[in-house]
Amino acid sequence: MNANELREKSADQLREELANLKKESFNLRFQQATGQLENTAGIKAARRNAARVKTILNEKAAQAAE
Repeated sequence: MNANELREKSADQLREELANLKKESFNLRFQQATGQLENTAGIKAARRNAARVKTILNEKAAQAAE
């Protein structure tokens, strides 16, 4: 997922995507705590994707405020 794809989505779709990423992040952390996680890079990717979505949401909010 890149920023250009996210910019094409609506704010509601971005909020839904953020919720999904947070759930995924929780599940990955839970798997790591129980020793079931094989790919530890997934945690970092989920965190970065969530941050990317938050950034785009903030950009859209700033544009709406203008």
